[in-house]
Amino acid sequence: MIKTKETSKERYSEAVGRRKTSVARVRLTPSSKNTFVINEKELETYFPTDEMRLLAKEPLANIEGKFKVSAKISGGGIHSQSEALRHGIARALIVHDINLRHDLKRAGHLKRDPRSKERRKFGLKKARKAPQWSKR
Repeated sequence: MIKTKETSKERYSEAVGRRKTSVARVRLTPSSKNTFVINEKELETYFPTDEMRLLAKEPLANIEGKFKVSAKISGGGIHSQSEALRHGIARALIVHDINLRHDLKRAGHLKRDPRSKERRKFGLKKARKAPQWSKR
């Protein structure tokens, strides 16, 4: 779901990013500086480590414009949520300006990472782990 909406007071770009079971609905609004609001919390309080904050900010690193990023994130763990946020920001940037597509695609931010947990099969303990074999 990618769309642009123009209201009477502000114009924003919206996109959805995914990773494993995490889903991030992201809105980008042009602003004077980069600010992040995730589930009504600041970036520093929502993502406690620097690694996850850097993951989320990666698509905005080489962009001239400044944006207010507001996102609703649900599902999965905190690390996959940061990667889903990165995917959503990259998609929303393309909605805002199609010329950024080449750089974001080259950096690998537009690819949805398809890796997820494999389902458990009948008769096995986990996805591939079999019960211990005994001769008698």
